[in-house]
Amino acid sequence: MNKQNLTIPITGMSCTNCSANIERTVGKLDGVTEATVNFAAEQAMISFDSDKIRTTDIVHKIHDLGFKVPVSTKELPITGMSCVNCAANIERTLNKKVRGVVSASVNFASEQLLVDYIPSIVSLDTIVSEIKKIGFDLIVADEDQNEEDVEEIARHAQILDQTRKFIVGAAFALPLFIMSMSRDFGLIGSWSHASWMNWFFLFLATPVQFYTGMDYYVGAYKALKNKSANMDVLIALGSSVAYFYSLCILVLPWLGGHVYFETSAVIITLIKFGKLLEARTKGKTGGAIKKLIKLQPKTATIIANGREQQIPISMVQVNDIIVIRPGEKICVDGVIIEGISAVDESMLSGEPIPVDKTTGDDVTGGTVNVQGLLKFKATRVGKDTALSRIIQMVREAQGSKAPIQALADKVAAVFVPAVISIALITFGIWWGVTGEFVPSMIRMVAVLVIACPCALGLATPTAIMAGTGKGAENGILFKKSEALENAAKLDTIVLDKTGTVTMGKPTVVDWIPAKTSGLSGNDLLSLAASLEKGSEHPIGKAIVAFAQKKGLVLTDPVQFKAHSGFGVEARLNDQVFRLGKPGWFEHEQGLPKEITKDINVLQNKGRTVMMLAKGKKALGIVSVSDVLKPESEQAVKQLHAEHLNVVMLTGDNVQTARAIARQVGVDEVYAEVRPEEKSKKIKELQQNNGRVGMVGDGINDAPALAIADIGFAIGTGTDVAIETGDVILSGGKLTGIPTAIKISRKTMATIKQNLFLAFVYNIVLIPVAAGILAPFEMFPDFLRQLHPILAALAMAASSISVVTNSLRLYTADIG
Repeated sequence: MNKQNLTIPITGMSCTNCSANIERTVGKLDGVTEATVNFAAEQAMISFDSDKIRTTDIVHKIHDLGFKVPVSTKELPITGMSCVNCAANIERTLNKKVRGVVSASVNFASEQLLVDYIPSIVSLDTIVSEIKKIGFDLIVADEDQNEEDVEEIARHAQILDQTRKFIVGAAFALPLFIMSMSRDFGLIGSWSHASWMNWFFLFLATPVQFYTGMDYYVGAYKALKNKSANMDVLIALGSSVAYFYSLCILVLPWLGGHVYFETSAVIITLIKFGKLLEARTKGKTGGAIKKLIKLQPKTATIIANGREQQIPISMVQVNDIIVIRPGEKICVDGVIIEGISAVDESMLSGEPIPVDKTTGDDVTGGTVNVQGLLKFKATRVGKDTALSRIIQMVREAQGSKAPIQALADKVAAVFVPAVISIALITFGIWWGVTGEFVPSMIRMVAVLVIACPCALGLATPTAIMAGTGKGAENGILFKKSEALENAAKLDTIVLDKTGTVTMGKPTVVDWIPAKTSGLSGNDLLSLAASLEKGSEHPIGKAIVAFAQKKGLVLTDPVQFKAHSGFGVEARLNDQVFRLGKPGWFEHEQGLPKEITKDINVLQNKGRTVMMLAKGKKALGIVSVSDVLKPESEQAVKQLHAEHLNVVMLTGDNVQTARAIARQVGVDEVYAEVRPEEKSKKIKELQQNNGRVGMVGDGINDAPALAIADIGFAIGTGTDVAIETGDVILSGGKLTGIPTAIKISRKTMATIKQNLFLAFVYNIVLIPVAAGILAPFEMFPDFLRQLHPILAALAMAASSISVVTNSLRLYTADIG
């Protein structure tokens, strides 16, 4: 039993019953021996067996009860990992041995640690110290340093170090290989067989073994010290067997035999070259993050004391007045107070066409001012800006583990010990069958060197990084890699109507004057808008706003009167006009046939119709509707092309809902659904229609977004919806849904290809290295007698092929 005692801070308790509830529920968890909650101190004292239950399980249970444990989340770059087993070692150490760590996840591909911890129990310095104890380093920026710059410098230094070691290895291994092979094939004179030649080979091999290859020895020592095994163990073991066997032959010449210094030297150099290429290629999978970071300007021009002043972006505060000239990047989020321009928001929406902006409009940091001079007031700065939150979302998604990764993790955990066992069995069988030590040893070394846990470890995370990066480039933010995986499995997409399929605000659609009125369309609209100038009703405001946008001249109404539920009445130019529901007029005076026909047509389209009359004379009708978003019909067609069932869920009336549904082409409509019933309807669809994705933008959509298999939140919607959703469409366009699903499906296809490559590579080539093809003469000799040098080359190629396959996602067609 590995007993731990934790004192956990808890917030959200309102009375002693809350503390009793926590004590009772947590105390029943398997592995918890005692749970005591102090309501006054807002703390829980918990004793548990860390072999049976983790801190994260306890914290999640407290959260499930409706209370909170204050947790800090930190993402830090990590160096020194050689394979996925290193990542697993770090996770195991932090999750099981460090008190106060709620959860720790390491992404081997991006070399990032994502850790949730309780600051009152453990500090970040302690976490860093524990990681260094097991042989790895974290890149932590000082307070006055930029985290991205520090990481970039550290990564660059690491690549330079690897490059130097490879150059040294190549400088010594290449002449060693050429001279050794030339001697073996009799291409050079008899002088090459002199004893001093072997000493010269030792001189060439030693710097490669202990300078170029030192990282593998250090990594192997640290792994074994922590009772784990990684790729470094295989490389160090394989190259050492060849090197020290040759050294024994050299120092003890009476043993007789051939030296294999070139084998150990070339193995290390080739693998170092492969790791160097892998590091450079892996860097490209994180290109989306780097592109987003580059969108952030370094400085801002603010107006202070009536004068312009340029300051670092970190010093900008909320309510600062900022000046942006044409061609400049907008530095933080804000609202325009002066100026008219067009702003390139492609970083948010993926759309290349600039968006017109004027006073009162919002602007987002990282977007580009294309035309005019703008002044805006800062509303969100630093980590609160939309761009910073996007970067953080992408980081967290790339750092999290997709469920499909579990298979590779399980295999990797036993991979190295299994390979060592296979290598020893190979050596034993061949020595027992042939009685020859050296060929048996060579086969053993080939098995050790060709095995590659790296390809398994890189298969999923590199594809996830590329997929989330591709999404970010198109204004689609996957909050977790699990969402990226599960989006590919959806069967049904449920669309909220208002603000999702439609614009979410009413606007004038039709204005039709009666033939006997003598009015033009603009005359009719001007009179209707003038009447509504005194109205506070949303439909009235929509009519006024539309008329003003058209530049029509409006008259101030006199003796304005609102008739609740019917319409409005007022005097315009000493004449009484009324504007309201057709039923209001029909009850009093009847309606002309031509008007009645138009009203029926428009109402069947789901539009709200208002009739204008002067006295008892009908002058015409104005219809108002929440119009479709321009891309809605196209989005539904694209969803159908992906073989998805499309459902619309709305609280609006049946007539309007069906009219909208007909226009966009959805398969099923559920109307007059109250907000509290939406989540219930999602459950019903899950039972009957399989996996369900919900798309919404409002507070009332949040429960349905949470209960759906995948919640797609419109990025222009409420903060509650965005917080609840699994996927955020930052541009607010519905066409982002089919695009997100395409990205998900292509990413999952890439992951399966990568896993296939990694598994097949190891399943096929390890037996080949062991000599399974040796008895079959129909195979080429290089396969029957697979040399460790060829094995090292194949091993390096396997990781590079997996990463390169993932990079193809960046050029995938998702249109």
